[in-house]
Amino acid sequence: MSVSMAGGTGGVATGAAVISIHPLVILNISDHFTRVKAQMNKAVQVYGAVYGKQRGRSLEICTSFELVVDADNTVDMEFFTKKAERFKEVFGDLECLGWYTTGGAPDENDAKIHRQVMEMNENPVLLKLSPLVSTADLPISLFESVFGSSGEISFSSLQYVLATEEAERIGVDHVAKVSTVAGGDRNSSVSEQYMSHHSAMKMLHSRVKVILDYVNAVHSGALPANQEILREVNSLAHTLPVINDHSFHNEFHQQYNEVALLSYLGTVMKGCNSINQYVQKFNTVHDKSGPMRGKQRGVWM
Repeated sequence: MSVSMAGGTGGVATGAAVISIHPLVILNISDHFTRVKAQMNKAVQVYGAVYGKQRGRSLEICTSFELVVDADNTVDMEFFTKKAERFKEVFGDLECLGWYTTGGAPDENDAKIHRQVMEMNENPVLLKLSPLVSTADLPISLFESVFGSSGEISFSSLQYVLATEEAERIGVDHVAKVSTVAGGDRNSSVSEQYMSHHSAMKMLHSRVKVILDYVNAVHSGALPANQEILREVNSLAHTLPVINDHSFHNEFHQQYNEVALLSYLGTVMKGCNSINQYVQKFNTVHDKSGPMRGKQRGVWM
């Protein structure tokens, strides 16, 4: 197997594939590597599939998920296929663009896995993250496969650009500023803005409560009426916007329902994830539980 290292990490060469990578993919790979390293107490090569959109030679890598690869560099294609089917149900506009792994330059083991991934995409790209390399640039390399006359795979380096959306920029900013500081003492700009809003709302609530307590005390006769203070309270109340309008209630309930819906969706997704993990563990146990495991597994799959 031969490997071509031509190319770089910035810009796009003329005639080459135009590839953009979203930060979510990099975060997923980094999290995958860090989690496995913490569990194994050593650096272990990890594998996964990358999904995105393809328009001709233009590729947009949007997200990824993990793959199961054994010690012989054999991909669990049954797991890959089922995971891809579930992924397609959620992200109908995305398709498998290739796979990712960690380490240095592509080698024979990568070529073996690459051939297996070709069952999902006839021309997949390979994204390699080098987490142990100290560099000022992103330790990411992209490769495409080229077949020689004798059938050997040659990897050619590709260039890429980073593509971010507003939600990703907020998330990356928060992760970069919070996770790199011991104890989490430093907050991102978004977190600081939310904290200032929260403090302002708490102060407003406490001031309104003081005024309300005073008015109730005067009404019950516990305190003497101070006409000057009552006039200021009355003036303040009249400066508030009128919220008894029908259009205000419609808009308020619409926003309330949207926020509640997002909260419910998050709860449903957590529940689905828990059920999925339970089913996987159940199937794993029944795969080892005797001659009836095939029939029992079919019920739960």
